[in-house]
Amino acid sequence: MRQEIKQRVRGEKGRRALRALAWLGATILYYVVFSLLFDTPTEYELRHSTDRLKSEYDTLLAEYDSLAVVVDNVVERDRSIFAIMFDSEPYDFDSEYNNKRVELHEELLTKNNREMSATLQLSLDELEHKMQRLEESYSALDDELQRVGSKRDNIPSIQPVTNHELTLLTAAYGTLMHPFYRTLQSHQGVDYAVAEGTRIFATADGIVKEIKGKTSTSGITVIIDHRNGYTTSYSHLQSVKVRRGQRVQRGDIIALSGNTGLSLAPHLHYEVRHNGTRVDPIHYFFMELTPDEYQRIMRIAQSGMQSFD
Repeated sequence: MRQEIKQRVRGEKGRRALRALAWLGATILYYVVFSLLFDTPTEYELRHSTDRLKSEYDTLLAEYDSLAVVVDNVVERDRSIFAIMFDSEPYDFDSEYNNKRVELHEELLTKNNREMSATLQLSLDELEHKMQRLEESYSALDDELQRVGSKRDNIPSIQPVTNHELTLLTAAYGTLMHPFYRTLQSHQGVDYAVAEGTRIFATADGIVKEIKGKTSTSGITVIIDHRNGYTTSYSHLQSVKVRRGQRVQRGDIIALSGNTGLSLAPHLHYEVRHNGTRVDPIHYFFMELTPDEYQRIMRIAQSGMQSFD
């Protein structure tokens, strides 16, 4: 009898254990199936926030690709126009400098410490030689300035208008599109887009050689002889503040800008001649431009493709 009771108890415990395992298995299976088929609120929010980010990323990527195509087309168009008009490639100061930096960086990455030390020492030696040559050139220049003496004041060396930001220069020396004839013509000076009545300065000491009237294509023009082979001219003026034969000094106000003669809009056309030959005036702003400013004004000058006269 006792044996039978024990067997029943063991059987009941076994059945309970099996039921418990069955319930546990069913619970685990339910959780797995639920997790696979359904998201919790947190999982749902995370999943869909990621989907939104992916959608926004795809949209931005498409916009970027579209803009990249547009930019590439604009660059290619400008290069083509430049090639057609000037038969040359546009010069890019920034790209050349950046390319050199990248090449130097990549070269240094391939060297060990000893090689880098040797490279640095070689660079220092070259720099010392350059500094020595620079000092020698400065000494030679100083000797030349001492020899020239006060005559250096007769060399054009400033801009004829106040242009601290360098943005007023709109047309450079060279071959540009003529505003009226719509053909490429030699533009043998620089144009400053300034309002009528802007003060015009003599760029060096000299004597007023000639004053032209409104009837010429250059409009009212002042020509200064600097008595050293240099002459400068200032055209399309509104009025003149000097007279023929008058001595002027660098920085003197000689006129007010205007829009006289064959002129597209109010501006100043400025020219420099040396021994009768017109030269690029930008190279004669050295008294007020730093090397960086000179490079910047060169970029500005190259960006203009049409003159004002």
